[in-house]
Amino acid sequence: MNALWQKLKKHEISGQMFDDEIDLAYAVIDGIDARGERNNYRTERFQFDNHSS
Repeated sequence: MNALWQKLKKHEISGQMFDDEIDLAYAVIDGIDARGERNNYRTERFQFDNHSS
């Protein structure tokens, strides 16, 4: 995962400024999707349960 993060920072979101964390999160999602399309592999998102007990 660290190697992917380094590539995303260098190639997908380098030089961009983000107003808040949600903008950064969407940029990361878009970057992963773009890399998947370019390299012809499937990407999939999932959500963690955030229900408090």
